[in-house]
Amino acid sequence: MMNKPLGLILAGGLARRMGGGDKGLIEVGGETILDRVLSRMRPQCSRMIINANGDPSRFGFTGLPVVADDIPDFAGPLAGILAGLDWAAAHEPQTDYVASAPGDCPFLPRDFVKRLELARAEKKKPLACAKSGDWRHPVVGLWPVALRNDLRRALMEEQLHKIEIWTARHGVAVAEWTDKPVDPFFNANTPEDVAQANEIAAQHPDA
Repeated sequence: MMNKPLGLILAGGLARRMGGGDKGLIEVGGETILDRVLSRMRPQCSRMIINANGDPSRFGFTGLPVVADDIPDFAGPLAGILAGLDWAAAHEPQTDYVASAPGDCPFLPRDFVKRLELARAEKKKPLACAKSGDWRHPVVGLWPVALRNDLRRALMEEQLHKIEIWTARHGVAVAEWTDKPVDPFFNANTPEDVAQANEIAAQHPDA
């Protein structure tokens, strides 16, 4: 079993469907989605960082390092993954893996890191991602720090932004969850999603 990975919360999106702002700061079940994500990831990870662009002080209440993309023009989640891998290499050189999850995922499983690692080890792949029901969730994943230079080349030289194209090059194991009664990787992307998430939290307080 690997050492605990660095935990990376991806909060760098533009939240266009929410009218802008930070989706992680919206409340679900009486606490912010970001707090819900943190409480689930912290026990699974060696330490936590947040990937976000713009003014980092809005996340100051967490006490966590806030790491911005260094790939220009909001290059998508792969740029956030790269920022986390680079931060790990610079600040946590003993860490081999980064575990990532989006900052708008209020029902994130409390064992997802362990299950991703088990899938990765069983399939003998360098990468792992989550799947629930019929949907893969490529940003819920395990990423080897050793691949950061290859990822930078893909982003900078190829302008490659689709996660699954890059992960397929190296090999990715898929860990599967049921999406009933609650999809553990439900994303709060719209105001309607937030209302639904609050209903789910009320009906399934342990989700």
